[in-house]
Amino acid sequence: MTVEMRQFMEAAGQLSESLILWRRDFHMHPEIGMDLPRTAAVVAEVLRGLELPVQTGVGQSGVVAIIEGAQPGPVVLLRFDMDALPIQEETGAEYTSLNPGAMHACGHDAHTAIGLGVATILSQAKDNMQGTIKLVFQPGEEGYDGAESMIAEGVLENPAPDYALALHVWNSNPVGWVGLTAGPAMAGSEHIVIELTGRGGHAAAPHMTIDPVVAAAQIVTALQSVVARNVDPMESAVVSITEIKAGNVFNIIPEKVIMCGTVRTFTEVTRRIVLTRIREICECVAQGFGCDVIIKLDTITKPLVNDPALTAALQRIIPELITDVELETNCRAMVSEDMANFLERVPGSFFFMGSNNPEKGLDAAHHNPLFDIDEEVLPLGVGMICEAAWQILTGELFV
Repeated sequence: MTVEMRQFMEAAGQLSESLILWRRDFHMHPEIGMDLPRTAAVVAEVLRGLELPVQTGVGQSGVVAIIEGAQPGPVVLLRFDMDALPIQEETGAEYTSLNPGAMHACGHDAHTAIGLGVATILSQAKDNMQGTIKLVFQPGEEGYDGAESMIAEGVLENPAPDYALALHVWNSNPVGWVGLTAGPAMAGSEHIVIELTGRGGHAAAPHMTIDPVVAAAQIVTALQSVVARNVDPMESAVVSITEIKAGNVFNIIPEKVIMCGTVRTFTEVTRRIVLTRIREICECVAQGFGCDVIIKLDTITKPLVNDPALTAALQRIIPELITDVELETNCRAMVSEDMANFLERVPGSFFFMGSNNPEKGLDAAHHNPLFDIDEEVLPLGVGMICEAAWQILTGELFV
């Protein structure tokens, strides 16, 4: 079946009312981490209402559904994250969170609603569809290894996807903007923990102590040289110490200091350089101040890398889908995203869709208590995903 360009955009526009209702329902009932009983139940109920085979409890709260086309073809995985954040909402919206201390402050409520819209439209087109759509609704994207948990429980099997797609609403840019970059698009993330042990004592007799606070201060300062003096200026990296725990009495030098932070890199070469230098600096400074040091470096996510051929093909069709689109093809973000775990194993693309509207006061940053989006992005997201998936299935995208 040859699809006229924008057919799915028009169908998505007709779903706008349902998309807004779904999104606001999820927004009012945010759930955090891997345990998303209500969100998963609503998603599963809608998918079953479309007469799709549904699997629940994948990676604790993940939901998977299959849309089987009438003709053979490739398998395209479409992933939508569902979890919220431990933030107290301050938007004052009529659909504000009803769960104290929890809020959809990153837009995953929008992603989940978009996923249901995609399921609705593509399930209606399955009699003319080549291949298979695998809908993956994922918990625990916000640092809970949700993608890896679903992968461990077989989400990339039966059937195994040939391609994968996902999107993220992006409040740094207005509705009508799309960011899609070939190659590394979002940074890999490491969690740093540095534990310094000295010898505590009275602050009035520092010569009787081994002061880990002074050593910690030197380490924080020295770590700022890692990117400036070790990373190629044409590459990008971040080293940030964000938490320091030491003593709690004004006149006692503590025995121990614990520092935590993060590292962000786009390539494995840069990652190795940065982590090696962090370890060397911490060990040498600690030794110079007479402290013992324990360094823990844990990978949270790998860099998110978009398949070059698929991404180039998608970049070509986007202007035909969205009127007056502002397409940015060199959009990279230092924040991380565990869609990287899927794209490490399956060729695919992850793109951003502008969702802010300053005139409506909808321009707060992600992870902010005032975060909210312009819901006009919802049908655009549905249409984009449907069109991209359909053209992958038919082979039109690569012509």
